[in-house]
Amino acid sequence: MGVYLVSVAARDWSRRGEDGYGDVAAALNTELERRGLPRHELRQDAREAPGWFEEKVSPSMDGFVALCRTLLTEAELSALLGWSVLVPFSLEEEIVLPVGTAYSGEDTVVAGAPRVRALAERLAGAVGLPVEAIPAGENLALSLWFSEGGAERTARVRPGPWAEDRDAAFYVALYLRAAQYSQRYGCPMTYS
Repeated sequence: MGVYLVSVAARDWSRRGEDGYGDVAAALNTELERRGLPRHELRQDAREAPGWFEEKVSPSMDGFVALCRTLLTEAELSALLGWSVLVPFSLEEEIVLPVGTAYSGEDTVVAGAPRVRALAERLAGAVGLPVEAIPAGENLALSLWFSEGGAERTARVRPGPWAEDRDAAFYVALYLRAAQYSQRYGCPMTYS
């Protein structure tokens, strides 16, 4: 069990009820229209990923939050960590929707992947994260890379600040890969 960060397929984004995100999608479109922005529709024939994104959120976040507090403003920290749904397009600010999330039951906070990606890239650069060595796209590949020796082997040949707190490095990589995936495949991300 535990908490996972997962991609949302087009069929699930439009499905209402317990097994879908149709209520969130409808509320988001209503709010986008109210702000004079285009609606967000996931096409069923959109560039589907070869699988789905799924990573377990389990290491301690203490070092990661400390890193963020050192390098980011409070507004940036909120943008990076405060969302419950990440969408693949730009938003000037987070949108709070009066729809409970499946994970926490609280209001849904929607953030744009481009902003989250930019913040994660800044953190990755600051700690010297060897981004090209970190897996992307395969289910649980990132979690397994950090927990089953991939990070340790890479740290021997690519040492740096990232290797000093691997839990913090995991979250930098997690948010970076999630935002990249969201943009690449045009799909939302959420916690499950």
